[in-house]
Amino acid sequence: MTVIEVLKAASGHLQKHGSDSARLDAEVLLACALGVRRLDLYLQFDRSLSDEELSDYRNLTRRRARGEPVAYLVGHKEFMALDFEVTPAVLVPNPDTEVLVQRAVEIARQANHPLRVADVGTGSGNIAIAVAHYAPDVEVWAGDISRQALEVASRNVAKHGLAERIHLMCGDLLDPLIGSFDMVCANLPYVAPDADLPAEVKAQPASALFAEQGGAGLVLRLIAATPGRLNPGGRLLAEVDPSILSETSAAADRVFSNVTVHRDLGGRDRVIEAWS
Repeated sequence: MTVIEVLKAASGHLQKHGSDSARLDAEVLLACALGVRRLDLYLQFDRSLSDEELSDYRNLTRRRARGEPVAYLVGHKEFMALDFEVTPAVLVPNPDTEVLVQRAVEIARQANHPLRVADVGTGSGNIAIAVAHYAPDVEVWAGDISRQALEVASRNVAKHGLAERIHLMCGDLLDPLIGSFDMVCANLPYVAPDADLPAEVKAQPASALFAEQGGAGLVLRLIAATPGRLNPGGRLLAEVDPSILSETSAAADRVFSNVTVHRDLGGRDRVIEAWS
């Protein structure tokens, strides 16, 4: 079979199994199986695949059809135009989170002086790394309760050459992070435990997805703890699901003087920004 024939067959198979990006998934997985860039596939449509290449590719598409995220299958994911190692120990970086990073970078650039930033629940390290990459005056203290996640984050920090400006620590919320901060960023678990989720979302670590109190529990704890850890003029940026926005923004209103909400790429209320 040729590249184009395999792509057509795989796209149809993945679409039947519920993928809403079947063609893209098929291309990304084939590029991984062949060890080439996705762009290179368009230059090799008539290339015939060997039996070994077909076997590798069919294994990947079978796993994708069962709901495994593409990022876990290929081992990496792009976020904010940066490449991150991704394993089943961490949440797959989501484009919805980019609005949080963009706002954090904007704040850092407007400050015109070095900032101390906390990244709570760092996972793969994508927020900490993207903020530090695009805002060179920032130093980040990033924490996570999962040591396995921090191992992935550590490799990503090293990959992007930021080990001198990103410090990784293990513990709950702000507890392990040292000192006070000019900005606290967080993409904490915010899904209700009884939520009905697609298979590829449920394949991600439950500890990075679910929180008590209908999904709001961890965000509410962070909101309560943050004012005492912010420097004068410091800000909190917390990603939330629209379903918990009312409860979490009300909590922020009780402890901060100012609260605003930023929308994600799909137009959904996604990030609470709070300051006093």
